[in-house]
Amino acid sequence: MTKCLVQEQFGATAAHYLTSKPHAKGKSLERLVELVQPQPAWRALDVATGAGHTAYAFAPHVARVWATDITEEMLALVRDEIAKRKLANVRVAYAKAEALPFEDQSFDLVTCRIAPHHFDSIAGFLDEARRVLKSGATLAIADNIVPPGSVGDYVNAFERLRDPSHLRAWTMEEWRAALAGHGFAVRHEESAAKSIIFLPMAISAVGTGVIWRFMYDYRPPGAVQRGTLNAGAAQGNAGRDHARGEGVPSTGGKRG
Repeated sequence: MTKCLVQEQFGATAAHYLTSKPHAKGKSLERLVELVQPQPAWRALDVATGAGHTAYAFAPHVARVWATDITEEMLALVRDEIAKRKLANVRVAYAKAEALPFEDQSFDLVTCRIAPHHFDSIAGFLDEARRVLKSGATLAIADNIVPPGSVGDYVNAFERLRDPSHLRAWTMEEWRAALAGHGFAVRHEESAAKSIIFLPMAISAVGTGVIWRFMYDYRPPGAVQRGTLNAGAAQGNAGRDHARGEGVPSTGGKRG
């Protein structure tokens, strides 16, 4: 099987994600558990588990957690980690978010954290999440969000240049519409600022020039600003100031 960009990207850096601060200790991790209020009898599924942090966080609170991913190196890391942590109720399986190998209505909770922006189809993932969730069960998602319009487009373009496995981060408005369209009732949503320093960052001279243009290009007053920082400032002056953040579009969203 030919590896996709996600498998190549995360397979080569799997060990890093075990200790990566945003993934291992990001605000959304504890917040998800707090908002979801998992129950001891629940069966939970963590989609695109990565290094397994969300599965580890929910494991003490539920009967069973399935941690799934498409990157074998990540799954091997999770197997080792659950043995070290003695988490007897965590199981590991290869699974694509858009094609989950589980029976209909078999889970009380589906979680997915800092991953949907890598998916081939977020809509396909939502279809599958709804299929495997019991009626009235919970879908809890945390992912990067972008502002609407050109600023969000620039952020996504920058992310793809930095990380080829990045497909597209959605706006909160897109998440609301998609969740409603797939039969979920949003019980809670919130967003929080998140800053990341990308070091070391190996990019070509051409890539540097492109990033510089995306971030700092300036146009005369009245013209459409192409640089992200200037475009953001222009939007702020127009009274529509948005900050890129880590959103929780559907924490406790209920399957209809």
